Amino acid sequence: MNEKKNFETLAVRTQTETTQFSEHSVPLYLTSGFVFEDAEEMRASFAEEKQRDLYSRYSNPNVNEFVDKICLMEGAEAGFAFASGMAAIFSTFGALLSAGDHVVSCRSVFGATHGLFTKYFPKWNIQSSYFDVNDVENVEKLIQPNTKFIYAETPTNPGVDVLDLEVLSKIAKKHGILLIIDNCFATPYLQQPIKFGADLVIHSATKLIDGQGRVLGGITVGNKDLIREIYLFSRLTGPSLSAFNAWVLSKSLETLAVRADRQCDNALKLAEFLESHPKVKWVKYPFLKSHPQYEIAIKQMKLGGTIVAFEVEGGVDGGRNFFDNIKMCSLSANLGDTRTIVTHPASTTHAKVEPEVKLAVGITDGMVRCSLGLEHIDDIIADIKQALEA
Repeated sequence: MNEKKNFETLAVRTQTETTQFSEHSVPLYLTSGFVFEDAEEMRASFAEEKQRDLYSRYSNPNVNEFVDKICLMEGAEAGFAFASGMAAIFSTFGALLSAGDHVVSCRSVFGATHGLFTKYFPKWNIQSSYFDVNDVENVEKLIQPNTKFIYAETPTNPGVDVLDLEVLSKIAKKHGILLIIDNCFATPYLQQPIKFGADLVIHSATKLIDGQGRVLGGITVGNKDLIREIYLFSRLTGPSLSAFNAWVLSKSLETLAVRADRQCDNALKLAEFLESHPKVKWVKYPFLKSHPQYEIAIKQMKLGGTIVAFEVEGGVDGGRNFFDNIKMCSLSANLGDTRTIVTHPASTTHAKVEPEVKLAVGITDGMVRCSLGLEHIDDIIADIKQALEA
């Protein structure tokens, strides 16, 4: 496939090799292992003198196709796919970190990632330091001689803050450390962090890449030497993506651009509506001019994404009343679905995060994270409006 093709064409036309049956749609390769012609081929294959599939924990034709697509979309040299987004994050960290290392991370990270930094890494003598989204210029002050990488989500979960990738990249390169970016909220369609200097990019493919709330998956792509380390770690520890989920995710990528265009349009229109509603205290969406990092967002993103964050009046009670009065939208902790989803981060995705940390990253009692779906925008707004006014 010519890498100069447009994103949508790459998404549709990047496929694994056709079999003797000349199928138009890639088949499912539901096999745990693969057979060899003779002892020498098996030896050469396991010695990596011959490149081929050995065992589906290592690689599989369906998984390979999914990885190839994301690499082309992100402009990455190589990648490895995982059973979930958190498997991708943990395996990437596990492959690259050793006892005594240090990580600099944005404070606004997914709750489970925060748990790795605060609960598990310290017992392995891996330390971390947080910086705030509005303090990127001072990241350099946190770097220590044993710092291995800078890690950040952008846009962040759930506050949809935006970090300047170019600034982070310059700092990382100045100090000879890595820059790892979680690109889950943007997907490779809306943002390609490698173009701005990231060494590795991570996705929870469970979200917008799948786009229909069906399967779990994760992927890390980037520098081939780093991916090699991640592959070797994952080959031993076994967090690999299943062939079926890879097949679903690869098919989903064919419609990612079409879905994201509509969902981003819906998100911007909902954000504009919420800005004028008297029972909404504040609204954050990257492509709203009122967003504190609007200029950064339009510099590095194609569109503003599918997530809108806002706070309803009344704190905990106001938030509870809002959710209890939702009629059409789904109450779920997932995001990136064809169905619009509203989530209460303080009591769900970030429930186990310390209260002071939640406040530090903008998660208030009445905060709502809305993941826009593909319903007609008038129906979405009508449901949100009646819940606010109930």
